[in-house]
Amino acid sequence: MTAKNKATVKKTANSPTKNKVAEHPTKGDSKRYVKTVSGGKASLPTGNSVSSAKNKSKNAKKSGSAGNAKYTKISKPVKTVKVEPVDSRKTVYLLAGGEREPAVNQRYWASFVEMEGLLNKAFKSVGFSLVRAHPYKPSEKHGFVASQKEGLDLFSNLDPEAPVLVVESTCRYSNHLLPGLLLHRGPILTCARWIGKTPSIAGMLNLNDGLGKAGKPFSSLWSVDFSDKWFLERLEKWLKTGVLKHSTSHLTALKRQAVTSTNRILGEKLAAELRAGKAILGVFHDGDTGTYNTILPDESLFGLGIFKERLSLAELYYEAGRITDEEARDVYRWIMAKGMTFHLGENEETDLTLRQILPQCKVYIAVLRLADRYGCTAIGIQGVQGLKYLLPAVDLAEGILGNTERPPIKAPGSSRYFFEGRPFLHFYAGDEPAALDALLTRRVAAALEQPLETTQMQIRWGDTDPTETVDGFVWTFQSAAVPPAWFEGGWKAAESVRRPIDFFPLGGGTLRGVCRRGEIVWSRIFV
Repeated sequence: MTAKNKATVKKTANSPTKNKVAEHPTKGDSKRYVKTVSGGKASLPTGNSVSSAKNKSKNAKKSGSAGNAKYTKISKPVKTVKVEPVDSRKTVYLLAGGEREPAVNQRYWASFVEMEGLLNKAFKSVGFSLVRAHPYKPSEKHGFVASQKEGLDLFSNLDPEAPVLVVESTCRYSNHLLPGLLLHRGPILTCARWIGKTPSIAGMLNLNDGLGKAGKPFSSLWSVDFSDKWFLERLEKWLKTGVLKHSTSHLTALKRQAVTSTNRILGEKLAAELRAGKAILGVFHDGDTGTYNTILPDESLFGLGIFKERLSLAELYYEAGRITDEEARDVYRWIMAKGMTFHLGENEETDLTLRQILPQCKVYIAVLRLADRYGCTAIGIQGVQGLKYLLPAVDLAEGILGNTERPPIKAPGSSRYFFEGRPFLHFYAGDEPAALDALLTRRVAAALEQPLETTQMQIRWGDTDPTETVDGFVWTFQSAAVPPAWFEGGWKAAESVRRPIDFFPLGGGTLRGVCRRGEIVWSRIFV
């Protein structure tokens, strides 16, 4: 139940097309023109992709053919453009899903264009054309597919047998492309750039998790610049066969593990205790940021003795509003007395302020009250969407909740403290597989008298250390809600900075720091 994961990853080290846009092929017709609703100017720095300039055509209301050219109306948001003929037998269509927030998509667009240019060269080197199947959107200043509806419209005009390459430059909202991919019959290849400056890897893994959960076949590739032998050999294989499998020799099946009789007895005892005592996962709306893969089917939990309590964010907002400023200040003063650093400023849009921190302290108290009220063993709150227009980010509250040493909160009108002497399990963004894993891991840790703190980390990147100060492969993880017990120095080594305004208009602080050296349990349950 708490095996350490050891992964070895084999790492590998255009000119604009004027007045053209990627074709939406129609099955059985590899040379087709597409005419759609009129748009405006567009330009892309690189790639065989969407580019449109001085396009002043009127709305296309006709459907038919004239000579060799055929016209079909494609629904918004695709713009009016004339598509050059392409040979579908040697063409792969590129899809790029984005975030919901326009500013975030604009921020990552340049890195995507760079990645797209590198991939164009890679495909050309093996004799294929790579064509983006959706245009740049001048009014939005990016070309990502930015909604589920936009993604479904895209697939309705795409040859269902066409091979597609899904390029990930962002890490959330896999549902912008996932529904269309699930019904697509052609080969699917997901792709990430193996660099640390963008969440490309996390985005690919998120989408892969959703495809895997749905039982949809797909393949994956990654590279630093898509020019290395490892990448190109496997790309050619996928282009020929539509299937690509990677070695899993670094993994060991549980049935092959030598489990001692002592550990087996302990595991069976803990499982029996869980089924007898039951556990409740409180979920404040599941599927945060379109992550279908973070939702566990209820029936998969029943046999374990685990059940869900579906809670309303409206109730959390109401409960936080009932908490006084003085109660919130007590939490803040307790944290300050422990030596935590808050990087404060005066500009509400760019800086962290006390005005943002106090509501976060209220959410901390509100979560404990609601967990006690509904008998929840753990609680998960939507991390990005959630209450972002009503309250600051929940990260600070989450980090505090996950620590054994934290501000004590009494039940109203009572001398009883909520969940005294132990961390309260919180699962970020309502991620139910992570919640189940943490719940089981914590029970094992308690039985083995190990630390109980857990949190959710986004795997960002990995590489060998170029300075050679650390041997072997080094993984980097990222979280905005880390329990201070993980830091060398505890609370004194913890700090808080403002969350980005792109995601959190009302701000709010993180709980971050550099974790101390030592072994970790890195795991996740997949259903």
